[in-house]
Amino acid sequence: MTTQKAVALRISELLIKNNMSQYALSVNSGLTKQAISNIINEKYTSIKLDTIIKISDAFHITFQEFFNSNVFERTKLDIN
Repeated sequence: MTTQKAVALRISELLIKNNMSQYALSVNSGLTKQAISNIINEKYTSIKLDTIIKISDAFHITFQEFFNSNVFERTKLDIN
């Protein structure tokens, strides 16, 4: 899976876990609703680390906790 897909899956997982909408995530992270939607729909070819930190902060988790998910297992990611 692509890293974009892994990030999208992780955000979707956290939205469900926290019973949060994409709109609430955008408000809490300071990112636009469109940016959140584009990330979840994998429309960006890359995602800045700063963006992941803002999203992590919105979920009240650390950056490390964001990546502490089986979707980021190296064997699952398509990295050249």
